Amino acid sequence: MRSYPHNSPQAAARIVALTMLADGHFSHDEFEALAHRHAAQSLGLLPSELMEVLHDCCEDLQCGPQLSWDGACRVGRATLTRLLGEITDPGLRRRVLQCCAELAQADRHIAEAEAQLLATVAGSWALPCPIAGRPPALRPFEPPRAAA
Repeated sequence: MRSYPHNSPQAAARIVALTMLADGHFSHDEFEALAHRHAAQSLGLLPSELMEVLHDCCEDLQCGPQLSWDGACRVGRATLTRLLGEITDPGLRRRVLQCCAELAQADRHIAEAEAQLLATVAGSWALPCPIAGRPPALRPFEPPRAAA
């Protein structure tokens, strides 16, 4: 995955992109929620710049060793830890996590992979898990394993 400057709008937007992709696809409801909550502006980007980060994230994920798109939508623990480490500003962390939670709930269903990612982000950043009834980081976000 490409690297962005710490606390940059692009580094924050990539965490949002990973949340949108956690269930294996972008949904129409998620894109509507992006526009409705002015996600790009809240992260310090123009809408076209946010779309560029989403595109770049997909491109980076496709370059990985995964055998399927579903597997490509998830990053390993070490990579996720590195990406989350690019966001150190407490206010930015809260905004990103809130945005991610709203997007995960946009289709009125939180997939297990989305819940795991949100719990991992919240736990890594020492923030409360934004999804009611889900304790932080019970199961770490892990990429699927290839069948033997």
